[in-house]
Amino acid sequence: MDAVEVLTTRFSAVKIGEPGPPDDVIAAALEAGARAPDHGMLRPWKFIVVKGSALDRLGDAFARALEIRQPGTSAEELERAKQKVFRAPVNIVVAATVDPDHPKIPEIEQVVSAAAAAQNITLSLHADGFGCRWRTGVAAYDATVKEALGLKAHDHIVGFLYVGTALSVTPEHTGADHRRFTEVWTSEA
Repeated sequence: MDAVEVLTTRFSAVKIGEPGPPDDVIAAALEAGARAPDHGMLRPWKFIVVKGSALDRLGDAFARALEIRQPGTSAEELERAKQKVFRAPVNIVVAATVDPDHPKIPEIEQVVSAAAAAQNITLSLHADGFGCRWRTGVAAYDATVKEALGLKAHDHIVGFLYVGTALSVTPEHTGADHRRFTEVWTSEA
């Protein structure tokens, strides 16, 4: 696929299954992520690849975080929280490891750089034939989950990228007509 085709055919997979991408495809996607725009060359990103039995560790963090946020949560709800990480065979956590007091680069620019890195990763995976769904949810903002991932409280999880073979996609996830939200300003008033 050429670059424009990758950009215009990318979709969010609704259901993702095996097989997940091999290590070389994941490495290429992370390299693409590291090419994201980055004001000041801060490299304000952390990519955490979670697969295999490590999914249990991340799932445990999701459940522990829910139990702390909502004491008395039922065992069934805790198990449901844990199972969220098993939506795909590979989960790539993309975080903005920000310097909130940087004298020149505002925090928001560091966060959007990490989001651009996440988008580059999804595009690379799509180009290699794998499906991806970018999710956040309450776990992305939870201190317990951040701590389990080795992040600081002021860091931002910009996405959990669920990756594998796309098993289904719905029409509303296939794109939008840009003309609905585009204005063109020219020198002609």
